[in-house]
Amino acid sequence: MTYQCFDLRIADKVAHLVLNRPAALNTIQPVMWRELTTILEDLQRNAPARALVISSTGKHFTAGMALDVFAGDSSATISDTTASHRANIVLQLEQMHRTFNLLEELRMPVIAAIHGGCIGGGVDMVSACDIRLATADAFFCIQEINIGMTADLGTLQRLPKLIPEGIVHELAYTGRRLHAQRALAIGLVNDVFDTQDAMLEAAMQMAREIAEKPPVAIWGSKQAIHYARDHSTQDALRQMGWLQSGIWRTGNLVESFMAKQQGRAPNFDDLPPLHPFAEAKYELK
Repeated sequence: MTYQCFDLRIADKVAHLVLNRPAALNTIQPVMWRELTTILEDLQRNAPARALVISSTGKHFTAGMALDVFAGDSSATISDTTASHRANIVLQLEQMHRTFNLLEELRMPVIAAIHGGCIGGGVDMVSACDIRLATADAFFCIQEINIGMTADLGTLQRLPKLIPEGIVHELAYTGRRLHAQRALAIGLVNDVFDTQDAMLEAAMQMAREIAEKPPVAIWGSKQAIHYARDHSTQDALRQMGWLQSGIWRTGNLVESFMAKQQGRAPNFDDLPPLHPFAEAKYELK
């Protein structure tokens, strides 16, 4: 399938999604939003890959929300003209939250490979990813405060669980840029690379390593990490028991041991496609 704002390639169980509107600095607007939602829904449903790498083109990873979204026809859904219009904003935001929630809920790890500016909505996006890599010239900016609004698509909810809260306050209130080396020092990114090519190679290598592992165990690990982040240790341990009882597969352990003894790569089953109940073939009788 061809997209206007993205390139999507899948090879060796690794999906590589590339933001591809460099002339527009990969700004986020409704078409990009729709395409990203469609892509993530398909990856979730059909599980054609075991890891996802997100990278970009041009000068910036993304310059954030396109300014024309706040003007003209695109602004019709976000209006403060009446109390009823303002009440609709919450529903609009919930719809927008769903797209970045899909990144967090995806049945595979998501690695963001960030170069140049990751601004505004870009911070919302990468905050929902599992792993972040950056080039030395990368920077992050909670741009919303610089245009007179509060960030509202996940940055203020996810960043405090990734970096010290005091730094989130600093960035959210000042709109300052967080440069790559400081992002590395505070744990927002896992590593920093001199060039985009080196970063992409590292991201793809990491994704390939993930793809060699049993997908159900990777999915279970992602579920457990996210649950532990949002709950007490005791609650998370209890959840881990139920989770492990649901995903346990002795055959994966046997395959791992046999592959090591035989000097070959292990072979694990892919996650099966999802079949939504609402789409089940059923005839009323």
